[in-house]
Amino acid sequence: MWDDLWTGAHLATMVAGGKQAGAPYGTVEDGALAVEGGRIAWAGRAADLPGKPADLAQRVHDAAGAWITPGLVDCHTHLVYGGDRAREFELRLTGASYEQIARAGGGIRYTVEQTRKASEEDLYAAALPRLQDLMAEGVTTVEIKSGYGLTLEDELKMLRVARRLGETQPVTVKTTYLGAHAIPPEFDRRPEEYIDTVVANMQAVAATGLADAVDGFCERIAFYPEQMARVFEAARAAGLPVKLHADQLSDSKGAHLVARFGGLSADHLEYTSEEGIRALALKGAVAVLLPGAFYFLRETRLPPMEAIRKHGVPVALATDCNPGSSPCTSILLMLNMGCTLFRLTPEEALAGVTRNGAKALGLAETHGTLETGKAADFVIWDIGSPAELAYRFGHNPCRQVVKSGKVVRGG
Repeated sequence: MWDDLWTGAHLATMVAGGKQAGAPYGTVEDGALAVEGGRIAWAGRAADLPGKPADLAQRVHDAAGAWITPGLVDCHTHLVYGGDRAREFELRLTGASYEQIARAGGGIRYTVEQTRKASEEDLYAAALPRLQDLMAEGVTTVEIKSGYGLTLEDELKMLRVARRLGETQPVTVKTTYLGAHAIPPEFDRRPEEYIDTVVANMQAVAATGLADAVDGFCERIAFYPEQMARVFEAARAAGLPVKLHADQLSDSKGAHLVARFGGLSADHLEYTSEEGIRALALKGAVAVLLPGAFYFLRETRLPPMEAIRKHGVPVALATDCNPGSSPCTSILLMLNMGCTLFRLTPEEALAGVTRNGAKALGLAETHGTLETGKAADFVIWDIGSPAELAYRFGHNPCRQVVKSGKVVRGG
């Protein structure tokens, strides 16, 4: 017998191919979903069940007409950090630009100072409520970056906190080493020497097992493509996949760099050229769009959605939760912003936090859709259609969250 069986549900499987390929959201009306051993054991029409529900599972649950989606994936966050940057927010509203604040020693450097001062307990205590906000909206998988320590010791401190969050909370945490996030004050005007340090530390980071991937910030206020290429070469030698903050403020050829190194994703992409998008498509990389940062920084340059669609690049959405440019812990708000700001359809937006979000983390084989054999991570919603998840904002219709087959929220 299966462990659990949900009936009376509508399934938004988010399957891109197969039986549900022609249906929006991979919809199965009047569906059922079975779980065994933390995996999805069966998903399809209730009418096709191989027997009576009570004979098939130890526990049968009536979803009472609710919708079930895959567990949501937030594939780009900076959840672990010290302090906040509310004062910086005030300065920007008086006319100072993000770049001006960064060059004056604010921005990321301020957060580095606060993060270095904080203990692991402090960082865990600060990050936990942020993570819980995301989980309350159906997030079952989240990526957490380092990048505010910028010494080996402090970067590992952040990564240990991120791992601990995944160990103590019912959520899958994927960690990313972001040593090349900014030039720390002790290396001021010596970016090459700092990159030497990041490269030299790569094997040590990999040896700890604390990092699942490597990221960097390729931009004129951070690091040039040639410098990031050195970091990516070191990551490849250490057996770690790469991703990149790419082309957010200018076309720095970051998308090309991701393609060159077979990266998982290129994130931001407001200034990426069509050639950059084509390069991502050829390598199967994901375009991770971050509408929270676009909104918060009052940017006006939209990501090249026409080129992204034309070349068939998978689109993911994420909160980019961080203290300076997207202090947001609502994945549902990102669905709405993805539609209103970037002109995604509600289906594209939901795919961005399920199927494509999982792909951006290298988890496409195990997460992101409701299919037999995949992780039994899913959310039960009190909605009339999946479009409501993107349509309404400031509203959370999450009834229940199931993680690895166990109900972890909603009773």
